Amino acid sequence: MGRVAAIGEQTRVAGLALAGVTVLVAEEPEAVHRAWRGLPQDVALVIVTPAAADTLGPALLDSARPLTAVMPA
Repeated sequence: MGRVAAIGEQTRVAGLALAGVTVLVAEEPEAVHRAWRGLPQDVALVIVTPAAADTLGPALLDSARPLTAVMPA
């Protein structure tokens, strides 16, 4: 079983650490791309904020691995 990670603004993702999620704070577009590229190999699910999803675009988010979920706005 893989890990869960979250990418996005600190105010939106910080609380997920309490549930054991690997939190990757990324406030700026380049930081979002860097966090995505640096995901550990064992991450099976990535939760992204709406802003991070906009930055990554549908091409990356529609990939089969890792499974990606966008937080509600």
